[in-house]
Amino acid sequence: MKFVDEVTIEVIAGKGGNGSASFRREKFIPKGGPDGGDGGRGGSIFALADRNLNTLIDYRYARLHRAKNGENGRGSDQYGAGADDIILKVPVGTVIYDAETGEQLFDLDRHGEKVTLAQGGAGGLGNLHFKSSTNRAPRQFTYGKPGEHKHLRMELKVLADVGLLGLPNAGKSSFIAKASNAKPKIADYPFTTLYPNLGMVRTSASRSFVIADIPGLIEGASEGAGLGHLFLRHLARTRVLLHIVDIYTMDPDIDPVAKVAADIEAIAAELKLYDEALYHKPRWLVLNKADMVEDAEQFKQALCQHIGWEGPVFTISALSGEGTEQLIYALQDFVDEVKAAENYAADKAAGVLTHDDPRFDPNRQAAEALEDDPRFSNVAEQNASKLEPRYDPHSPAYDPRLDPNHPLYDPRIDPDDPNA
Repeated sequence: MKFVDEVTIEVIAGKGGNGSASFRREKFIPKGGPDGGDGGRGGSIFALADRNLNTLIDYRYARLHRAKNGENGRGSDQYGAGADDIILKVPVGTVIYDAETGEQLFDLDRHGEKVTLAQGGAGGLGNLHFKSSTNRAPRQFTYGKPGEHKHLRMELKVLADVGLLGLPNAGKSSFIAKASNAKPKIADYPFTTLYPNLGMVRTSASRSFVIADIPGLIEGASEGAGLGHLFLRHLARTRVLLHIVDIYTMDPDIDPVAKVAADIEAIAAELKLYDEALYHKPRWLVLNKADMVEDAEQFKQALCQHIGWEGPVFTISALSGEGTEQLIYALQDFVDEVKAAENYAADKAAGVLTHDDPRFDPNRQAAEALEDDPRFSNVAEQNASKLEPRYDPHSPAYDPRLDPNHPLYDPRIDPDDPNA
């Protein structure tokens, strides 16, 4: 089972502008010759991988993308303007197929990777190109070429940021329905959720994260009992796990704190048996159905003391929405922090790390700013810290009047100063 987000779009590149058949006509110049300009190129359509996106939802409602045509050429050697290109930003991990043939065209697996979806048509030639010694007044010109027209299918294997854990009927589907735009099946019997549900949680216009709801786990899940083990491997790639627990019990003879503690420890044990790395992944405790107990805060303190829990813990009611907003914003801040750290590490490993303030960028060399200055022309090839002898204070040939960094510097006697 894969988490897949899929859309089909139509891309139409712009047509190139036609060339012009024109002649120079001015007073006292009756036979000025050809001066028809070329047509402008049509706009192309590109796809750009952006790690700040995580779904293809924008293309579910904008399926047609048409670039503009290039302008026609005109007289007086005026070339037509080229049309603007269209850049479609897609999440990293998007695979693009030809919708008609099923052929895979591109796999955008790196941030910043850019591919051409539809190439714009080339502009036509004006009659200026057809003059010769035997054809002094050509009337030939060419038309602009049409742009490419394709039907494409974009598929994204969605990696959820937050994974939901818990026993059947703990309220996982109710929470994802309350917090996101997902509409899972919700009922009062175990294993209502048979397949994973994905929900997009948008906290602002530019901030969002994805929640994955899997079927509930039961004791023995690591060995194949129930359904949840089939989907545990997907949670291994999430950034944080939400362990949702039902804290309400209908039996007055049962100690609710001990019962909830046993449920938590059972799920934790199954995680550890299934995958040690999954067990050590950041896990938050979410106490659901807080509106059904008398004092939820006191229950939370007693439970944390009983199981020795030191991690984040929230009390919510997935039915009424109580406490869900606080949890959602805490998750958003945590996911953003983890993403920023991952992006920093990836950029540093790829050697493309950029600093907000260039003064604190250790990779920034003085030679970049002085490469056009003849006095420092050899700095890039040599070591950036080594200067020519006459500019090096430790050299016998050093003259402070020739050193641009010295107070006695006199540009009038510097032979290499471009303004001397």
